[in-house]
Amino acid sequence: MKDCYILHIETATPTCSVALSKNGIVLGAVEADEPNVHASHLTSFIGKVTADAGVTLNALSAVAVSMGPGSYTGLRIGVSAAKGLCYGLEIPLIAINTLEAMVYGYIGSRNIPKENPILVPMIDARRMEVYMATYDHHGSPLGETAAEIIDEHSFSDGKHYVLFGSGADKFKVLFEDSPRVTVDPLFRNSASFMAAPAFRRFTEQRFEDIAYFEPYYLKDFVATTPKKRS
Repeated sequence: MKDCYILHIETATPTCSVALSKNGIVLGAVEADEPNVHASHLTSFIGKVTADAGVTLNALSAVAVSMGPGSYTGLRIGVSAAKGLCYGLEIPLIAINTLEAMVYGYIGSRNIPKENPILVPMIDARRMEVYMATYDHHGSPLGETAAEIIDEHSFSDGKHYVLFGSGADKFKVLFEDSPRVTVDPLFRNSASFMAAPAFRRFTEQRFEDIAYFEPYYLKDFVATTPKKRS
């Protein structure tokens, strides 16, 4: 098989990130951990990451996109860009569950405790609610992705849990006295985390129907009325 270049787009979380991989190995990434910059930064990030690697868009074998759950607006931006590239270049679209990618990134960047805790990637929803799932220390899923409201009684089954991601930071104080729940703060998502699972899907020819693919919102979008200026 010829070299497989995959462009990875992550806009489901507050981090706007684009990465490029070759045969599952990350060549480079460009990202910004700022709110509401996805629409203004995404195109330039795509241009920069490919230019820095000396790879043209025509050399891409596929585009992988973070499919959600996550920000409704962010997902729309990322998926729209990914679809546009796939249509224009006539290459396949690969979708990666955002929480799955986070687990890959966490395992690859952290020293997992010897007791092999349950890993819980979290994406902030609103107030005390998060999008989350549970995985073992190998990255295998233990349950379904869900929207959950977290309180002091959550994770009280005696098992050891490690919470991380944009939704976990707000629970640092809530679980600071819990011996079985660890909150690993300041873990940020990255498009580079999709490299390994995206390459595996490519080799297995597990592609999305570009015309009908939609992000995995998990919850219906709820419009809010802007506050009146005083």
